[in-house]
Amino acid sequence: MPSWLLATLSLLTVAILLAAAYRPLGDYMAWVYTSRKDWRLERGLYRVIGVNSSSEQSWRAYTRGVLAFSAVGVLLLYLLQRVQHWLPYSLGMPAVPSGLSFNTAASFVTNTNWQSYSPEQTLGYSVQLAGLVVQNFVSAAVGMAVAIALVRGFAHRQVRTIGNFWVDLVRGTFRILVPIAVIGAIVLLIGGVIQNFDGFHTVTTVAGGTQSLPGGPVASQEAIKLLGTNGGGFFNANSAHPFENPTQWTNLVEIVLLLLIPFALPRTFGRIVGDNRQGYAILAVMASLFLLSFIAFTALELHGGGTAPQLAGAAMEGKEQRFGIVGTTIFGTSSTTTSTGAVNGMHDSLTALGGMLPMLNMMIGEVAPGGVGSGLYGILVVAIIAVFLGGLMVGRTPEYLGKKIGAKEIKLAGMYAIFTPALVLIGTALSFAIPAARRSVTGTSILNPGVHGLSEVIYAFTSAANNNGSAFAGLNANTPWLNTALGVVMLLGRFVPMVFVLAMAGSLAAQDKVPVTAGTLPTHRPLFISLVAGVVLIVAALTFFPVLALGPLAEGLV
Repeated sequence: MPSWLLATLSLLTVAILLAAAYRPLGDYMAWVYTSRKDWRLERGLYRVIGVNSSSEQSWRAYTRGVLAFSAVGVLLLYLLQRVQHWLPYSLGMPAVPSGLSFNTAASFVTNTNWQSYSPEQTLGYSVQLAGLVVQNFVSAAVGMAVAIALVRGFAHRQVRTIGNFWVDLVRGTFRILVPIAVIGAIVLLIGGVIQNFDGFHTVTTVAGGTQSLPGGPVASQEAIKLLGTNGGGFFNANSAHPFENPTQWTNLVEIVLLLLIPFALPRTFGRIVGDNRQGYAILAVMASLFLLSFIAFTALELHGGGTAPQLAGAAMEGKEQRFGIVGTTIFGTSSTTTSTGAVNGMHDSLTALGGMLPMLNMMIGEVAPGGVGSGLYGILVVAIIAVFLGGLMVGRTPEYLGKKIGAKEIKLAGMYAIFTPALVLIGTALSFAIPAARRSVTGTSILNPGVHGLSEVIYAFTSAANNNGSAFAGLNANTPWLNTALGVVMLLGRFVPMVFVLAMAGSLAAQDKVPVTAGTLPTHRPLFISLVAGVVLIVAALTFFPVLALGPLAEGLV
């Protein structure tokens, strides 16, 4: 089948499945977060943790809940790794070193799932299930909770509260993520993804040698790693491993799982604010940017820049034969336009310019459609900036969904927009500016010196700051410098922007709604959709073009 026909059919299949889920799932999530009734299991849990589910919180109290819960998560996951050798089902694995334990704890609590280690050789089943899988659920639920809090800021009128974090956390976990993850795990089991506690098996290879193959509870972890836009693999090869992703149709299922909630959340947004057109407008921005990225990525990989790929007929180095170039580019686009980071091919082996596209997907803020929750609140912040710019053009006080965008809101939006890029650029710069760090990075971490080595470091800090988790795998990040630096960047990149978002939610909720007038910018029409998409692209270009010129552009244009 011609490559572009395959690409079109693959994209249409994914789009049809997502379109079928858009309204029912979006409406269901809106009901989950607005219902006044608690389930019996939820009421019992609230009594245990001492939460009054009918009491709402100010943005400061909500923020304290987010930060306290996440801090406890980091501590518990760190401790689980440090005592792994005492736990059942450790498979004889030793305790994880302290630096790597910190990096992994920060990674999974921040929904990044960056892995500076080979999972099947480092973690036993207890840490995988009690540590990593639990964080796959709750870190995703935290992201959705923050997004819903911002949506409430637009929907509420003259109140000082934005919901209850503990209620949003529990409902997002048990009413949304758990049921869909169970269904997803069953489907993957049917497709051949393994689920057992068998440990390691020694098998005889075709050549007559022996090889030790690990089993494990993979399907249950695979489903939530994708659904929650987490991305951490049970195996080092991630979704390129046949135990995680056996066939082309399981590859399609995994793509749908990681896009399912992010593309349905705009519907939830529209329902809660009382105008479904606003949801469609946000969806249109997300879908347009996704489509643009997929086409560019696929074209660059099919072209196979370089003499060797052109002679071979395709740039297949690092790509799984079961999926081919198109199966790799649609998965790679999906994982890096969300904050998933799962891979079914090695991004370090992509063509120079092709490898720049996953990097750009993260640099634009992962808003096409973005991570579970984080994509929605990220694109809403961009929409606020777009409304402000539109107001400047016509000389009016900007308004979005009936709320005035004043100095406080635009300052918070501006800090949100520049904070993550600053982490990327500062982290990359310090890796080469500090003598000890430079010796570690250039002498130990970078396996491909030169321009490509710089791209590997840029990609690592971009992935960490944007809580993605994918990597140019030629970089050895299990060093004291990168474990620490990337861990700190992941924590700051996740929680500081959340503070800005929650502060904005509190400010918006305290306002009354202003009536629509003839001068109000319509925020559901193509002009506004184009304006938001333009802001996304222009901000990313102005911020990252210089560093891209030193890395992938320099490599690809030589």
